[in-house]
Amino acid sequence: MATNNAMSRSLVIVESPAKAKTIEKYLGKGFEVLASVGHIMDLPKNDLGVELKKRTFEPTLEVSPGKEKVVAQLKRAAAKADHVYLAPDPDREGEAIAYHLALQLGKTSAEKKKIQRITFNEITKKAVQEAFDHARDVDQNLVDAQQTRRVLDRLVGYQISPLLWDKVRRGLSAGRVQTVAVRLIVEREREIGAFQPVEYWTLDALLHIEKQPDKKLKARFVGIDGEPVRVPNGKDRDGKDAFISNALGSKDAMDAVIADLDGANWSLVSVESRTQQRRPLAPFITSQLQRDAASKLGFNVRRTMGVAQRLYEGVDLGPEGTTGLITYMRTDSPRVAPEAKTAAREWIGKNLGPQYLPETPNTYKGKKDAQDAHEAIRPTDASRTPESIAKYVTDEQLKLYRLIWQRFVASQMTPAVFDVTTAKIAAVSKKSGKTYDFRVSGSVLRFDGFLKVYEVAEDKDEDDESKNKLPVLDGVKALVKDELAPEQHFTSPPPRYNEASLVKVLEERGIGRPSTYASIINTIQDREYVTKIAGRFYPTEIGMVVCDLLVKNFPYIFDTQYTAKLETELDDIEDGKEKWTDLLKGFYGYFEDELKDAEKKMENIKRMEQVTDEKCEICGSPLVLKWGKFGSFYACSAYNKKDPSSCTFTKENTANKPDLNTPEAQEATEQEEYCENCGKVMVMRRGPFGMFLACPDYNADPPCKTFRKLSQKQQQKQSAPQPTGEACPVCGKPLVLRQGAYGEFVSCSGYPKCKYVKQNLIEGLKCPKCGTGDIAERKARRGNLFWGCTNYPKCDFTSNFKPVAEKCPKCGSTYLLEKTLKDGVYLVCPNRKKTAEEEATASRRRGKKAEEPAAPAAGVCHYERRIGDVPPPTAETRGPVVEKAVKKELQPA
Repeated sequence: MATNNAMSRSLVIVESPAKAKTIEKYLGKGFEVLASVGHIMDLPKNDLGVELKKRTFEPTLEVSPGKEKVVAQLKRAAAKADHVYLAPDPDREGEAIAYHLALQLGKTSAEKKKIQRITFNEITKKAVQEAFDHARDVDQNLVDAQQTRRVLDRLVGYQISPLLWDKVRRGLSAGRVQTVAVRLIVEREREIGAFQPVEYWTLDALLHIEKQPDKKLKARFVGIDGEPVRVPNGKDRDGKDAFISNALGSKDAMDAVIADLDGANWSLVSVESRTQQRRPLAPFITSQLQRDAASKLGFNVRRTMGVAQRLYEGVDLGPEGTTGLITYMRTDSPRVAPEAKTAAREWIGKNLGPQYLPETPNTYKGKKDAQDAHEAIRPTDASRTPESIAKYVTDEQLKLYRLIWQRFVASQMTPAVFDVTTAKIAAVSKKSGKTYDFRVSGSVLRFDGFLKVYEVAEDKDEDDESKNKLPVLDGVKALVKDELAPEQHFTSPPPRYNEASLVKVLEERGIGRPSTYASIINTIQDREYVTKIAGRFYPTEIGMVVCDLLVKNFPYIFDTQYTAKLETELDDIEDGKEKWTDLLKGFYGYFEDELKDAEKKMENIKRMEQVTDEKCEICGSPLVLKWGKFGSFYACSAYNKKDPSSCTFTKENTANKPDLNTPEAQEATEQEEYCENCGKVMVMRRGPFGMFLACPDYNADPPCKTFRKLSQKQQQKQSAPQPTGEACPVCGKPLVLRQGAYGEFVSCSGYPKCKYVKQNLIEGLKCPKCGTGDIAERKARRGNLFWGCTNYPKCDFTSNFKPVAEKCPKCGSTYLLEKTLKDGVYLVCPNRKKTAEEEATASRRRGKKAEEPAAPAAGVCHYERRIGDVPPPTAETRGPVVEKAVKKELQPA
């Protein structure tokens, strides 16, 4: 490591405070570590920000809103430093952050010279210190690849979204890759809807060895006279004929076979035994980790990546200090550093024995070379077992770490060995002379190998014969039939995607990259284009409408193969094989043509009036299908806006909408939401503008400032009126708790006929100004509380402090004010003014010369009395406060 001399000062900049806290402990004196808290620059929010007239596609970058203070702090620190090291994550996104930091901190040639880029795949003392020996310039190819993706997404989103606003509904947006993901889900839903089940029958024979009734086996019917039996099952994806093996197509055919087998002679034809090896799997890449965490741990993608982020950034291990437990978790390379292989082999040899250690280290190759500078996801120290860190980490961190550790250690072990036996059996009919072929297979684990550490998740197959346990069949010839067991089956439609299978298909088709899978899945749910019920994705009606419009009007841009081709070209830009402007020119040529056509030809869903065969339940007129704020609905064709007496009948259109009243759907509404940065369960907080979801570590050290707006369904759930058990004093109807623009309030359930609103009044105190009104608690637009007269606007009395119905013992004021100061809560007289000393102190703080103290005014009272300690922060006093842990659909308060 390059150490600082006594006079040298170095600044290291990373993305997150948690990462900064860990790294700072590894570096010596003279190093300051600060966090940029993610990206500091982006395209402008209210402008396209991409040059199109000359087709340079040069982006206009500006400091992201809310990051001005962060940038100013980093500039001040950089000005004092002799060296500035940019250390965001080792991927395209991290390289772009480093580039933006260099733009802000390197305005002059002297400033640019002291800026260098460092990367590390793991946050350990050794890796961090060694990174300084390999400091380099920002990699412009990586920056160009990320910048191209950002420009592509901006061009699509910024230019197509207004079309959707105009044609469908305001507030909709289109994403380049997200739309393709929605397309996959929509196409799968339609595939399920169009599916026609195929009937087929299987036959199992329950047998025993002649004269050995306790030696039993179960064989599957596979053919007649050497010809396999099978049932046609449409076409496969390549258009070729597909078949269901070892089956008959009808009950009649099965009954004929069973009748012909009555009295047949059963014999063992052959027994074949062989040894089969199962090799260990490669260590995790991002997509595989997400899939295994879903199937084995029940983690969704957002939770998996959040927990992995914390394991990567570092956990306090007590005496060992804070250290990163896994390598960087966004990678599509299974490559492993030689020293990591050596460490794993040492642990295996020492703790499991030499029989589990292959002669040479196992090596794995990825499908492509993209981001191959990365390693696979592995523990930073193979000897750090899950049990050794259990007391320092959370349950979910331990579960994910154990999964990663087991997969990595197993990847350097010997294969598992199975003895596989296959027996062929013949049943010769006495009636027809036909030979009916049966087969049975079984396997026995001879040597567990890597399975001693890692259990492989296997697809469930009801017809898998390999799990059968066979008796010893040496020398056996004759068999005796105990029973024939025919069974009817129907083919099933393809399953709807869950998060794991969606990630798998995205990876297989080359759509997206490791760093984008989680954001794709999150975005399509947040935009409510899809909903998740019982862990499976269903397209919403708005999702299907938007998808159909975009695919129809932009057939090239939203084609799955073209989207995958763009990903390959982005890899080429990263490798320096293609110019980023060439990719954008090729893309925009197609996109501009399709955009012009779409502006003219895209169907206007807002004005849709589709005639249907449905009849109005009131007047019998035909119903038409229309589009409204909450989707499509049926309306009476006799309705006339200008005629108040016309038929106003409407009803919901339930087609293309998932049934949300099923138990599975109700269970889905109670799913917990997870922070994408640390994996913890999000909690409800109340801010000046209402409720929102935030990470529970919002105010921790280091803080996790992740927050999320409530979805439309969550808002509806949150804003639904809740009974209070009280009756309205005006009309007698129940009072309900409602959510308003300025927070909660209690009002009559009979609104709008009864407009009673319950006010939080201060008992025993009348307005000191008009003498007739009461004093009520109010809330301003920004969420702050104040108190005012109920006779407003006739009386304009207000107070920023809570009035208390207590007479001032000094001046006789009819009320006191409750004030919360730094050292406690006080009751003070409203006639109290600042003393001359207080005024002088306040002036000095403002940088002004103190004026000569004026003579005390008549009626000034200095009475105050301390009544308690400062209360904990609340939404009304010092910002957001945790209300409760919430689930995806909020429960009533």
